Amino acid sequence: MKTFLPSGLSIRRQKVCFADLKHPCYKMAYFHELSSRVSFQEARMACESEGGVLLSLENEAEQKLIESMLQNLTKPGTGISDGDFWIGLWRNGNGQTSGACPDLYQWSDGSSSQYRNWYADEPSCGSEKCVVMYHQPTANPGLGGPYLYQWNDDRCNMKHNYICKYEPEINPTAPVEKPYLTNQPGDTHQNVVVTEAGIIPNLIYVVIPTIPLLLLILVAFGTCCFQMLHKSKGRTKTSPNQSTLWISKSTRKESGMEV
Repeated sequence: MKTFLPSGLSIRRQKVCFADLKHPCYKMAYFHELSSRVSFQEARMACESEGGVLLSLENEAEQKLIESMLQNLTKPGTGISDGDFWIGLWRNGNGQTSGACPDLYQWSDGSSSQYRNWYADEPSCGSEKCVVMYHQPTANPGLGGPYLYQWNDDRCNMKHNYICKYEPEINPTAPVEKPYLTNQPGDTHQNVVVTEAGIIPNLIYVVIPTIPLLLLILVAFGTCCFQMLHKSKGRTKTSPNQSTLWISKSTRKESGMEV
């Protein structure tokens, strides 16, 4: 679903689903203005209110998939650029600065995934307990440009965009805007539907109810053709009799004249 604030400052992309039950669905929420962005807890609640969770990442393949979706979201001409995205990783504890700190991070949806994509010198721990996916594509290389899509811990009350994750959907239910085609290592099919929708299922739902009407039209057309053909044969059979009667009447008249 895409929605806009009254000022037109927010963009929430449609849910993105694969056309099978093996892959979850995703949705990116992007806000142009910093004042419209949300804290970690607000992002978490927003995802859960729509039946999803704040993004957890199982492995590098899923990380690359999210990166490709963000590249589609921020491609030239969309007006969408810098702005980090909350993911569902956070740390429950205060003030840890020891080497054990990175092990204290957990996924808010209860995922047991141990996959991490920290960028250099992260997590910094301390009061920074919630995690964002770094997204500053206009930054110069010396200011963090090389760390695009890597993770950084931040204070949970900071304001950012966010990414939601949902259970797989096989029968999308709303119109699509545009498909995202992505390449995921190990996948042999890349049919991704931006969804809350699917073109093929909706087409099937339209075609199937029209089948009885099409059959009725075909039956009516066949009956009409049969009747026309039957009448045509009837006319052909009566023509010789009419000719015979005409000749017969003429002969009788000539006989009467001779008498």
